[in-house]
Amino acid sequence: MINKRLLIKNLLAHNDENSFYDKKRQLNMHTKEGKGKFLKHICALSNSNQTNNSYIVVGVEDHDNAIVGDDFFDDSRIQNLVNAFLDNPPKIQYENVPFPNLPKGKVVGLVTVKPNGKISSFKKSIHNIPYSAVFFRRGSNSLPVDSMADLNALKSNLNNNTETVISIENNSRNSIAHTLDGVMDFMNVRHKDIGPRYKVFKELFVICWAGVPKKIREHTFLSRVDIELINEQVKLFYSALDVVEIKYNQNSFTIVEYVPLGLNDKTSYYPLEKLTINFHDNGYYKIDREMLFEPPQFNKKVLHHIYNSMLSVLTKLQKGLSLTERELADLENLPSTLMLCHLNGFEDAKQKLIDAKPLLKSSGTPAYLAFKEAMRILRKMKYDTQ
Repeated sequence: MINKRLLIKNLLAHNDENSFYDKKRQLNMHTKEGKGKFLKHICALSNSNQTNNSYIVVGVEDHDNAIVGDDFFDDSRIQNLVNAFLDNPPKIQYENVPFPNLPKGKVVGLVTVKPNGKISSFKKSIHNIPYSAVFFRRGSNSLPVDSMADLNALKSNLNNNTETVISIENNSRNSIAHTLDGVMDFMNVRHKDIGPRYKVFKELFVICWAGVPKKIREHTFLSRVDIELINEQVKLFYSALDVVEIKYNQNSFTIVEYVPLGLNDKTSYYPLEKLTINFHDNGYYKIDREMLFEPPQFNKKVLHHIYNSMLSVLTKLQKGLSLTERELADLENLPSTLMLCHLNGFEDAKQKLIDAKPLLKSSGTPAYLAFKEAMRILRKMKYDTQ
């Protein structure tokens, strides 16, 4: 079992970016340009490593390898994005890895690209990447292949990274000491004030979780939730806004996530997704996800009035004008309101929300955190249908 924190350290210590790993300060999945760059690197790493895993580390400064972290990114259906744009798509996995010195809510992202033994190519164009484009790694760069002759030459001269990558992975194996240290740190240091708990599955896997009990209409949820699979140093769930329900037995651990939504308040809780981790006797586990979200529907006339009010707040913010107390309250609810408008048939509401990102980020209000939550829900819904 690989300790993902050790793996990241070993990748960073091994060498600069090369043909089997890349590093990024952050990923921008809100735009076609950002998605295109991500897919280009996935394509190149897959094509250049047809017999071993390759990796992208997210949350690292390029010039000095400083670990600065990035936001928790739970886009489990990012595989569907890869499948939608690439022929012969590799299997990929995005994991959130906590590091001790990072600010609360920040993690290092680890993208694992698993080999498929075939050449991946773009089956649809995106941003400035044309249909049928093929990319390979040359050193630390992901470069296009110009002709079939070049492609055949590259295939016959692939760098064999298998021995190097296996050595790095073997040096990143977990130990009892790492597991115990991880449990003690979670229970006694990071979350000692919000009811931390742990559960051992199959005498091998350890899950720790913590959260604040929150009773809503005779139903008790957990908020400010943090859940980690300690053996692999992977954060399974983190949210400052949403609430979850946790259930478990001897073989599985289930998380049902709820989102608070409403037009003028957030007093209604809607189930978003169920995640079940099934542990097996042979030392493996499998994560199953089921999308549960059914968007609430509202009166279109009322919604249209509220939508125009939100656009008015954005206009004032863009012009640098002061907002009233009511408008400041509207600003905090703006991301979820625009999301609800989009889900109720307002075609330009999602783009308005994306365009508002820099304004919300610089506003100094909780609106930016709400923006990230709204975009996370929209990504889940989009990739779930692809």
